[in-house]
Amino acid sequence: MSRGLRSPDSARPVVVDECPVADGGEGTAEVLAASLGGSYVPARACDPLGREIEAGYTLLGDGETAVVETAAASGLTLVLPEERAAVAASSMGTGDLIVAAARTGVRTILVAVGGTATTDGGRGALEAIGQAGGIGNSSLIVLADVETVFEDAAVLFAPQKGASSEQVRTLTARLKETAGSLPRSPLGVPRTGAGGGIAGGLWSACGARLVSGAGYVLDVLDFDQRLERADAVVVGEGRLDRQSLKGKIVGNILDRALAAGKPCHAIVGSLGPDGDEARRAGFASVRTASSPEEIETAAAELGVEA
Repeated sequence: MSRGLRSPDSARPVVVDECPVADGGEGTAEVLAASLGGSYVPARACDPLGREIEAGYTLLGDGETAVVETAAASGLTLVLPEERAAVAASSMGTGDLIVAAARTGVRTILVAVGGTATTDGGRGALEAIGQAGGIGNSSLIVLADVETVFEDAAVLFAPQKGASSEQVRTLTARLKETAGSLPRSPLGVPRTGAGGGIAGGLWSACGARLVSGAGYVLDVLDFDQRLERADAVVVGEGRLDRQSLKGKIVGNILDRALAAGKPCHAIVGSLGPDGDEARRAGFASVRTASSPEEIETAAAELGVEA
């Protein structure tokens, strides 16, 4: 996008402020470390199917904050398509990483809960934390990438994790059963459904604070101040649909741009079935591009119009 915007064909020179972002999904730790400093710390954990793997977390530059991405140990990408077991998949590996980070004595553990293969309501993670005797004086902040409530996690996200219609019903019933066994019920609480319910489990049993992952990251990056200096925003998204506007980074950026009176353009890989509705949400323009070359061309078109 940057190369395209800087195209020599632009009507006038375009100054580009590149701002890599994340919303609690994969890449959140990398974005935060790039801004705040930090280093990757390897740690052993189990994957969604219980196999031991080499994973890890990120220790940020202040030495008092760690970032655990659920995708690192409980991610969908760790399971081959033919191996996906939506009901059996466990979040225990995420608990392993939280425990490993807590043992370093950090004050705060940020848990970025996107991209999981699991819908276990955090039962596996809580089991790992319980077996370790807790997390000491560390506090948890969950960076959620959706506003979904606990009981809707299976209906909305389990199918993409390999669940059949019958398994979605089974998982939904299990989530409600889990909610009844937790210290406080996560049912009906926004963001508790993030990460297949890991957010709700940690909120209930560990006192985790639930925040918008997109909002947290944008604040760290001083996005509003950078937006104030800009004439327009160009945001990228793999697939634009209604979910993109509900807790995801694209929706958060669009809201901030609209509030600041700045046009927000989107370059997306594709439009979902409800993509036209999302397109009408306030974007100044939406272009589709599915390859690096197409993305550069789409951005160059924007540069010419600028």
